[in-house]
Amino acid sequence: MISGGMPRGMGKSSTYLCRESLDSRIRVAEQMLGRFRAQGGYVKINPLERGERLPRRVSFDNIGAFQALVGELSKNIKHIESTLGVNISVKGNSVAIYGESPNDEIAERLLKQLYPLARDGYPIHLVDIDQGVRLLTGSPDAKIKDVLRETVFTSPGRKPITPKSLTQKLYVQAIATHDIVFGIGPAGTGKTYLAMAMAMAALSKKACRRIILARPAVEAGERLGFLPGDLYEKVNPYLRPLYDALHDMIELEKAGRLIERGDIEVAPLAFMRGRTLNDSFVILDEAQNTTPEQMKMFLTRLGYSSKAVITGDITQIDLPEGTKSGLVQAREILSDIEGIAIIMFTDQDVVRHPLVQRIIRAYEKAERNRESGSPIRS
Repeated sequence: MISGGMPRGMGKSSTYLCRESLDSRIRVAEQMLGRFRAQGGYVKINPLERGERLPRRVSFDNIGAFQALVGELSKNIKHIESTLGVNISVKGNSVAIYGESPNDEIAERLLKQLYPLARDGYPIHLVDIDQGVRLLTGSPDAKIKDVLRETVFTSPGRKPITPKSLTQKLYVQAIATHDIVFGIGPAGTGKTYLAMAMAMAALSKKACRRIILARPAVEAGERLGFLPGDLYEKVNPYLRPLYDALHDMIELEKAGRLIERGDIEVAPLAFMRGRTLNDSFVILDEAQNTTPEQMKMFLTRLGYSSKAVITGDITQIDLPEGTKSGLVQAREILSDIEGIAIIMFTDQDVVRHPLVQRIIRAYEKAERNRESGSPIRS
C-alpha cells in the first residue's frame, strides 16, 4: 500500500535544501549556456518554446520531379527563401517551411502548385517562381498551372512564350477574342512582347497575311526627312526595340526573310496615313506618344479580317507640354465600345529584373508625393 505524505526522514528543512540545490543547478546551467552562446554556440530550441509557429511540412511522391522542383544546387529553394523571407529545410523527398504568416503559406502553396508542372516535365525557372509568388500574393486562389501552361507561341530552339501573370493571361485572351485591344501599364509588363507573340502565332497559322509593327518617332518629331541616310537608316533607331523583341522570338535569318518578303513590316506611325490594312495583325507600340489626331488616324486604318493591339505607358509621355496623349484620350472615350478591350497592367505584372518592379514603385510613390505636395522622402 502506498501512503501519502513525505518520505521518512524528509522534513521541511530537507525540502528547502532540495529546492536550494535545484535552484543552484539551474543557475549553473544558465551560466554555462550563456558562455556557450557568447562563444558562438547554437542551441536548438523547440519553436513552440519561443512562441513560434510550427513548420509547414510537405512531402512529394516522385523523387525525380521533386529534385527538378528543388533545382540544381537547390537554387529554386534558395530563391523562394530569399523572395519570401522563409527558411526551407529539405530532407529526402519532403520539405519543412519555417517563417511568418502569410509568407510560409505562400511558399507552401507555391511548392504544391509548381510540383505538378515539374512532374509533367515543365522546366522550373527562377522567373516562374517570381511570377508564382506574385500570382499567389495577389490572388491566393490563383492556379499557377493555368497561367504558365498557356503557350502563346513556340519557335524551334526557343523557350515557349507563356503569360506570367493573371493580367497577362487576360491580355492574351482579350487579343484572341477582340479586334482592338489596348494594353496600358508600366515598362516590363510584357505588353508589346505578348502582342508580338500573338501576332507571330497568327502568322504561322495563316490567320493573318502580314504583321505590321508601328511606333511614333516622337524624338524626331515625325520629320524624318531631315535625318541623314535612306528610309531604313532614318527610322531604324526608333524601331530597334521592336526588332529586338522579334529576334528574341525567331532566328535572325528567318526574321530577315519575313521582313524582306513583306510578311513583317516595321514602320513609323506617320507611314500609316492613307492606308487600309486588310488581313493584318497591327501593333502600335509607345502609343502614349501619339497625339489624339494620330491615334484616330491609326485606329481608322483597320480593314477587314484585321486585328490591332495598342500598347503604351501613360506615365512616360514624351509629347510637348500641353499636348494631350492620344492613348489617354482613347482610354477615356473608347472604353464602352463593344469589340474593344482595355487591359490595365500594374507593377505586379513586371517580368524584367526584380529591381525594375521596385524602381517603378519608387517612382510612382515619388509622383504621388509630388502631386500631394509631400516631400519625396517620407
